[in-house]
Amino acid sequence: MTYPEALDYLTSLGRFGIKLGLERTLALLHALGDPHELFQGVHVGGTNGKGSVCAMVASVLQAAGYTVGLMPKPHLISYTERIQVDQHPIAEADFAALLTEIQPAINKVAAELGPPTEFEILTSAALYYFARAGIDLLVCEVGLGGRLDSTNVLDLGVSVITNVALDHTQHLGSTLEAIAVEKAGIIKPDSLAVTAARPPALGVIEEAARTQRIPLLRLGQEVTAAAVDKGWAGVEVTITTPAGSYERLRVPLLGLHQAENAALAVAAIDALRSRGWEISDGPLRDGLARTRWPGRLEIIERHPIVLVDGAHNPAALERTVEAVQKLAYERGLVVVFGAMKDKDLPAMLGQLARLGAPVIFAPINWHRAASPFELAAHFRGEVEAEVCVPLSAAMTRARERAGPDGIVLVCGSLYLVGEVIALRRGTPVPAG
Repeated sequence: MTYPEALDYLTSLGRFGIKLGLERTLALLHALGDPHELFQGVHVGGTNGKGSVCAMVASVLQAAGYTVGLMPKPHLISYTERIQVDQHPIAEADFAALLTEIQPAINKVAAELGPPTEFEILTSAALYYFARAGIDLLVCEVGLGGRLDSTNVLDLGVSVITNVALDHTQHLGSTLEAIAVEKAGIIKPDSLAVTAARPPALGVIEEAARTQRIPLLRLGQEVTAAAVDKGWAGVEVTITTPAGSYERLRVPLLGLHQAENAALAVAAIDALRSRGWEISDGPLRDGLARTRWPGRLEIIERHPIVLVDGAHNPAALERTVEAVQKLAYERGLVVVFGAMKDKDLPAMLGQLARLGAPVIFAPINWHRAASPFELAAHFRGEVEAEVCVPLSAAMTRARERAGPDGIVLVCGSLYLVGEVIALRRGTPVPAG
């Protein structure tokens, strides 16, 4: 297959939707030689902050001289972003060749267990690719939940659960405790776990760790973080773990909440050290300072500043609002917003109203996207909202309203962020 053919093939599997469970993924991997059994590393679940923690851990491990496989989710622009070695996405030609090679295994599993989903195939393909690439360590982000997520075929030795908030309730449950059960499913025997969860979810995760008889490091207890917000320069954080104290670590990602993510990343690195991996303090410091994580309070333009952030649920948007209120200060601020219709939209719109800034509701070229006209109709902000279609017109309008010294914040969905980045690059993004 060519790359466009591979994309057509893969996206055609989207009609099989979300099928939680490990049976098809395990069958696929077994047909490919069980590559998932080869890896050690860090498995990161939770509601928000997963990708940032993954990016920090991968950056530190790479600075320490290791070849690192990275499986972030979802992608912003290209499926190739989901399979990275040393933070370089797989080449399009290699992606196409990979899917072509594993197609017989996919057909075999489909005949026996029903068609695997797009996500199950991507997970299996990535692990097969990493096995041949000879990576040293794997950093993998959970897709949805944890217990029944395709990535839970992995037993990497270190599990991180960032936080637990209400999201994907139609699949994971309607209470924090129920969602925590799903998130805690990535905790394995003979491993180490780290979490930033708070009660009542924390109790569920603690019980899972006790059941598996493994250590659990908790942010605010065994792990602490004292941070200084450096504004546009990121954050500076002092982190203490049972292994020691790390003074004035620099993290270039914007927003004080990144200090919490950095603390989880450092605790995960300490956990890998305790399992025999050599990672000195110099690479830890350098790796954190070099961390990049596209689409999360990322500056993609100046004059005006265009900030993109994939905050896609109320808890994430709350942190974005707090960070942007500090960053904006006395600058003019205009928001471009779009979201998926299966999110808690009233809560997200309520967070958005706290900014007291003009909001431009924009379309997203995705089948689950909420109508910008419906979002505008339900928005109750101090400043009148408007709808601009298409997205290019919304961005032009936002830049005009912000002025050259202002800020345009694009938020509400990673899909929206990906489309804005692609628009700027002149890269087409296929409809979903």
